[in-house]
Amino acid sequence: MCLILFAIGQHPDLPLVVAANRDEFYQRPTRAMHWWSSPEILAGKDEQSGGTWLGVTRDGQVAAVTNFRDGQPERGDWSRGQLPVQALTENSDQLDQHQRDITDRFAGYNLFRVDARQGWYFSNRDSHPGRTLHRGVYGLSNHLLQSPWPKLVRLRKTLHDRLHDTPQSQLHDVLIDALMDTTPAPDAFLPDTGIGLERERFLSSPFIRSETYGTRATTIVSVHRDGTVSVTEQGWLRGGERGERQVFTWQREAASHSAGSD
Repeated sequence: MCLILFAIGQHPDLPLVVAANRDEFYQRPTRAMHWWSSPEILAGKDEQSGGTWLGVTRDGQVAAVTNFRDGQPERGDWSRGQLPVQALTENSDQLDQHQRDITDRFAGYNLFRVDARQGWYFSNRDSHPGRTLHRGVYGLSNHLLQSPWPKLVRLRKTLHDRLHDTPQSQLHDVLIDALMDTTPAPDAFLPDTGIGLERERFLSSPFIRSETYGTRATTIVSVHRDGTVSVTEQGWLRGGERGERQVFTWQREAASHSAGSD
């Protein structure tokens, strides 16, 4: 996952909205979003490591992980894909302490968990790891939370604006379209993460496409004041071709129902 936007408490009827692009090599085996039996979460699965990049619980909590990019060789004993699963199955105190205890076992990462009231963010590259998040619009890519990368700055504003000018029935489609933005950042605004200018350019757009690496899935999650949780996942194929779309909807008060793919 390389781009995540989320808004906490920014709309009276939508206390939580998450919009995310997952970027990965096309050859990496992946199963689309589905309900896991243990733990009971809605998530895609990285079939190479067994973990996930983003998951949602029946009560509307969302957790996701991104890599931290610094141009250094990645070294880690454990897969970062297990981190969102831990975030959705441990209480806050356990989760925070657990991350501090095992932080050196992973390559660089960002992890967050949010619900309709607040959030929590942890990075093993942060000098002050473990932060509570309150009302606001946030952006995360492959550096620390709210790093002013051009695509994050632009899409944070887009998320804020679309929340207030789009009918709720159209919001998921509108946000998916917004995350399909292939506009690269001007060279003067590119970050320097140690990977060279050409690759910085390639990775600077919100939506990435090529024949080997690119955006594999766009996921939108909205938690409604009435208890409805809605999730849309749009899959993408090589070169940015549109793949399968799945839509899931259920009530937090009656968590036994979910809708399958359309």
